[in-house]
Amino acid sequence: MYRLFASAALVATASAVTTNFTSTVDPTKINIPNTPQTTSYDVSTECTYYAPPVPIVPTDWPSNWQVATSNGMNTSAEYTALYNSINWGSVPNIQPRTLGPDGSLVRTGYDTVNDPDCWWTATQCVTPKAAGVLKDISACPEPETWGLTYDDGPNCSHNAFYDFLQQQNLKASMFYIGSNVMNWPYGAQRGVKDGHHIAVHTWSHPMMTTLSNQAVLAELYYATKMIKYVTGVTPLYWRPPLGDVDDRVRWIASQLNLTAIIWNLDTDDWAAGTTVTVQQVQQNYQNFIQAGTNGTFASKGNIVLSHEINNMTMDFAVQNIPNIKKAYKNILDVATCMNITHPYVETSISFAAFSGGSSSNGSVSPGGNGSSSPNSAASGTQANAALAIAAAFAVVAFL
Repeated sequence: MYRLFASAALVATASAVTTNFTSTVDPTKINIPNTPQTTSYDVSTECTYYAPPVPIVPTDWPSNWQVATSNGMNTSAEYTALYNSINWGSVPNIQPRTLGPDGSLVRTGYDTVNDPDCWWTATQCVTPKAAGVLKDISACPEPETWGLTYDDGPNCSHNAFYDFLQQQNLKASMFYIGSNVMNWPYGAQRGVKDGHHIAVHTWSHPMMTTLSNQAVLAELYYATKMIKYVTGVTPLYWRPPLGDVDDRVRWIASQLNLTAIIWNLDTDDWAAGTTVTVQQVQQNYQNFIQAGTNGTFASKGNIVLSHEINNMTMDFAVQNIPNIKKAYKNILDVATCMNITHPYVETSISFAAFSGGSSSNGSVSPGGNGSSSPNSAASGTQANAALAIAAAFAVVAFL
């Protein structure tokens, strides 16, 4: 159904199912109104409710910040037709994972030597072992390249940060959570208007391998549908929260023609002040910047995990980007560093082919060696607690 525009190594092996991703928004003609919420740098002003650019009826969507099978979505005619259109006899026979008392994934007893499920949380595996599954993207292949990515947006208080990226002529891969797009639709539209590469980060940010097949499908489907509904673009790429993905989850994502983008460097910025110190995060940035000058990425690039989750994580980026630009030849969104000219189903949005330089050449047209640890996915309770704080400004009517 969809054609995946990518390098030969990334050509889809799965045929996407029929979906209902519709929108009245033309992504090439987005107009952001000049209002206090869209222009202010004051957090309380930015995070005050505003009327959405398109009508959002809560009962048409999963409950805000709850697993996407909530609100009866998995019993709707639309979802039932989607689910039944998939040949579930081919899904890898992998049971959902469990969480321990501390909220971390239970890995006891898993065969990490053979890693039969290509479970990233346990082994950082990015090359699927099951048939019909799209291979993860985990590093930019171009030398001296910093793959710029931010998870958990759109954050209601990102005006200053997006202005900064615009001033620096930088584009990033922005992994948007469906519930956040529902709450802050103009924030999502700005991401598209500014030329960032928008990708899916699920509906409610759960540990994906712990969910049933129904819930995995719903998390990806409704997040993609909300992004399309609000912005007019249908992403072909996604990122599993905390990297928690295995071949069962990949197989389900592949049915929607979604390819996972992981990372090979992790700033730990979201955990600053909780499980790590601010100084540790700054040291991570310094180490990664130094790696750009000591030959570590002389023959390949990286993809760096960082977050739009709150003003602190965005400020880490603002502080460190000037030195990143000095250390790396290219600072690019993942679509551009992978030479993917069409990261959406819609061909009206195109990204220029990789040509080198400090910023993405993404445009709108009309018509490695990693340092992240498997343990980075172990503290899901803390990660979602941070998200819960960031979501506190969400529209009460949608909760």
